Amino acid sequence: MSQFQLEMELQAALRLDTTINFNSSHSALNRSSAARRTNENGGEKNSTPSRRARSTGRSNTSLLNGSLNRSRVLCVQPSAQPGLKRSTSSGRLVSPGRNGARNRSSSAGRDGIGGDRFIPNRNTTDMDMAHHSLISSQEANSNNNTDLGDDITEQQRRQLNQQTKEILNGNSDKDQRILSFKTKAPAADEAHANSLKVLYSTGKPKAANATKTRQISTKPERILDAPDMRDDFYLHLIDWSKNNHMAVALHDTIFIWNAADGSIEELYSKQSEDEYVSCVSWVSEGNFLAVGDSEASVDLWDVQSSKMMRSMKGHSDRISTLKWNNHILASGSRTGDLYLHDVRIAEHLIANLEGHTQEICGMAWSPESNCHTLATGANDNLVLIWDDRNTSTPVHSFNDHQAAIKAVAFCPWQTRTLATGGGSQDRNIKFWNLSTGNLINSIDTGSQVSALVWSSEDYKELASAHGYSHNQVTVWKYPTMGKVADLQAHTSRVLSLLKSPDGTTVASAAGDETIRMWKMWPLNDKKMSGSTTAKKAKQPMSLFNQRIR
Repeated sequence: MSQFQLEMELQAALRLDTTINFNSSHSALNRSSAARRTNENGGEKNSTPSRRARSTGRSNTSLLNGSLNRSRVLCVQPSAQPGLKRSTSSGRLVSPGRNGARNRSSSAGRDGIGGDRFIPNRNTTDMDMAHHSLISSQEANSNNNTDLGDDITEQQRRQLNQQTKEILNGNSDKDQRILSFKTKAPAADEAHANSLKVLYSTGKPKAANATKTRQISTKPERILDAPDMRDDFYLHLIDWSKNNHMAVALHDTIFIWNAADGSIEELYSKQSEDEYVSCVSWVSEGNFLAVGDSEASVDLWDVQSSKMMRSMKGHSDRISTLKWNNHILASGSRTGDLYLHDVRIAEHLIANLEGHTQEICGMAWSPESNCHTLATGANDNLVLIWDDRNTSTPVHSFNDHQAAIKAVAFCPWQTRTLATGGGSQDRNIKFWNLSTGNLINSIDTGSQVSALVWSSEDYKELASAHGYSHNQVTVWKYPTMGKVADLQAHTSRVLSLLKSPDGTTVASAAGDETIRMWKMWPLNDKKMSGSTTAKKAKQPMSLFNQRIR
């Protein structure tokens, strides 16, 4: 069949304004009229045939209307049958009245018999299936009265029709429409499939992907298990010394990992399980370890002899952060107290820096020579800059962040540039010029910022650790802040970020109780040859040959 004939049949199937004349009702009407005339002449004895004739006429009409309704559900027009003729009137069904006149019925829309008035979509309509359905409907109607119905039962006929449909239609749906009136709804965004996926990122822009300006392995070089490490955003539970030893606090126990040979030793463990270690910090020479705990105590340990040298009191709540500047130790607590300790003297407390009102969780000394500048961040959303020669008031106070500031880091080649990172309600990395007190730049990372580490001047990059919702380590190119790489191995929020003594490797500790080593900034050939020559010329200093004065 040509395309033109097929389109003509489809147009005929879609004609909705059709008038059907029931000729079978005329015969019933004639028999009814004859019965009435007989009844007028013969009395009551012929009343039963008259009622039977009227019942027959009504049953024929109801059966035809039922078949019409079923066919219109599938959008197929019934084929013409003997005794039916089409009308070109105004589009309403007409039937002979009781007196032989034509009475107009209600509209197709009101009595529920009418079809759809939508325009079909040719692009999504299966033309072959439509042609097959029309031909099958016509053949079924024309063969209803053949001898086949006399030879087989009704059940066998239904089985035969079902098997024929399965053979012809293949795997298509049994009740598939032959015309499509609209396209399918677009698939939902993947982010809407799981509401927990955007629990911490609703209303925030998605972070841009890394540009891959240079190749950084996305797999960690080494993984250390850290069971019972506290998943606390405010604490600092690992630190890497100049002598390549890493101190790790696992609840109430401190372990020392030697990165050179991989050996692990337990330094000490608290007697009560209710107490825990809250922060650790190596002295700049790497010989002594400062330990803060949940009982507001700061202890100094000689790691070589596994002996505690002294314990310094003064805080009223847990110690959240510790940072060394030669012989000066700065300590911050949950209550917002900030103390400076001189470990050389008996009366160690030399200054009380008042400015924060909530827990101090970020701290860094400037890397410049003869350093006197200290930067602190706290849960009160403030970044304060201090000069340890005048501790009465801070030099600068920055309140641009909208969450706690734990990530605080000075640029090693621009010592007056400070980078700070905000928590889950802020998610920004901000850069400050401490000479003028101005904001240099701000970048929205799309995720909680928990730590920042600068590279050497050779790379001029910045590594950031992120918690909810990305749980990754990101490397940025400074000062353009274009992404270099995203390291997404952790399954929980990253809590801390440390750089190795040689500056090539970065260690990340996360709430998934693992510490992962990333080969982020490898040394170039010139630096490697220079470092080898220096090692041959001068032997390294012994690990534990210095003492606190």
